[in-house]
Amino acid sequence: MDILITGANRGIGAALEQQYSVRGDTVIGTARGHHPDYQDLEVTDPASHRALAQRLEGQKIDLLICNAGVYLDKGQSLADGYPADMWAHSFAVNVTGVFLTVQSLLPNLQMSDAPRIAVISSQMASHTRAPGGSYIYRASKAAALNLGRNLATDLKGLGIAVGTYHPGWVQTDMGGSAAEITVDQAASGLIDRFDALDLDRTGCFETWDGRAHPY
Repeated sequence: MDILITGANRGIGAALEQQYSVRGDTVIGTARGHHPDYQDLEVTDPASHRALAQRLEGQKIDLLICNAGVYLDKGQSLADGYPADMWAHSFAVNVTGVFLTVQSLLPNLQMSDAPRIAVISSQMASHTRAPGGSYIYRASKAAALNLGRNLATDLKGLGIAVGTYHPGWVQTDMGGSAAEITVDQAASGLIDRFDALDLDRTGCFETWDGRAHPY
């Protein structure tokens, strides 16, 4: 299987790349900047997407994993925090970046016999979880969830399945050392979810361990 993972240089993206490579799949990882082992992609920059699409012209992609994301507003104060530029950058990465990735690599996906797109969101996107705080991250991940569901509707006619996923509370720089599961556990569970994604499940919102998550 030919797989592309955005934000593959650390955290869950790196664990996914490692496990897929061990399994024998062909993995293209992207990262910001000039990393020797990754394709350069700044997900907020349309020109960077066009350049990547040109470099990958004619390359089949069976599974596109939109993993790149930021969580910038942890610990911000409602009274004087959450600056406008933090909102703008977070949505540029977590939402617009997902859309631009799908849009630019659509020709590559259409070369596959069973193309799939996996959008990494969060349980913090769900309307059932509103404990307060982290307004920017919650709102951006809710928008990514909405984007995934609507892409599933529009791409079903092209035979492309789209799923959105909560990766768990993971021990990464983003999740912190007190998180519930390791990156390897999260990646292993997510790979099982992605393997099961097909047109019958398109539009799903699922947890890393296989539970349907309420929207």
